[in-house]
Amino acid sequence: MIRFYIMIGFALMFALIHSKGELNKYINTKYAYLSISAIVILSLLSIVEIVRLYRLEQAEKRANSLDRHHEHHNSSHDHDHDHTHDAHDDHGHSHGSKSAFRRTIGYLILSFPIITGIFLPVQTLDSSFVKAKGFSFPGMDSAISEDNPGQHQFLKPDSSVFYGADGYEMIKNKELSEFMKPGAIDLNDQNYMKGMEVIYNFPGDFMGRTISFDGFAYKGEQVDGEHYFIFRFGFIHCAADSGVFGMLVDFPKGTVLKDDEWVHVTGKLSSELYQPFKQTIPVLKVTSWESIPVPEDPYVYRIY
Repeated sequence: MIRFYIMIGFALMFALIHSKGELNKYINTKYAYLSISAIVILSLLSIVEIVRLYRLEQAEKRANSLDRHHEHHNSSHDHDHDHTHDAHDDHGHSHGSKSAFRRTIGYLILSFPIITGIFLPVQTLDSSFVKAKGFSFPGMDSAISEDNPGQHQFLKPDSSVFYGADGYEMIKNKELSEFMKPGAIDLNDQNYMKGMEVIYNFPGDFMGRTISFDGFAYKGEQVDGEHYFIFRFGFIHCAADSGVFGMLVDFPKGTVLKDDEWVHVTGKLSSELYQPFKQTIPVLKVTSWESIPVPEDPYVYRIY
């Protein structure tokens, strides 16, 4: 019966996440069909488990009925083998206890995500995540690899680990052509992740271009003057490969922003040697900006 409760619990948890509109805080919404499939499969397995338990109960009732009909013969036979039967009982009890303990631990482990998923609120990521990571941005030189695709990414989206070398080269060039059209580049909810990856992959092709995007401000201890990082949290596939993506922005003199303050920025792309990273990175020289409210969905997703 516990297996039934666990399966129906997971189905309920996924259904609640969908009903609350919080799926986007766990995975790229492009893959929403996976959680819907999980709800259907788990519900069907729960029904199968109920049917199985019902059949076992009926079989047990029939066996008990037969036992009552043969009670006299069975009791006589058991009396002759009492000693041997007791010895086997002790041995079976020892193995049964270990097996029951393992099952209990397994059920507790499976129950934990159900309890937390249903009863604990989902926290929207903000600058505290950046502070917790020490603002070191290890992903700039691609600490992510095919062997370690689950590490959180920083600043530059990197989808290369999901392609072979030749495949990623083709994707890079294809996506570059999408942003090489004349005019200003507006990085919106749909193309933010793709656009940021293209700009970091081919910064020279975008120098002097006008770029605009939304994000929250983060000053940190390593940024001076009117420089702020403007970020958005994004998902490539799911929370395991999520990260904080954006770029260093040079605001007009006298600009003061608070961490987590949302802004819309427009400016010309340039580059600077950023000493904490010990490398030259893209920098947006702001020509105009404005404060904006926090978006209904503050996250962005890699849309291929």
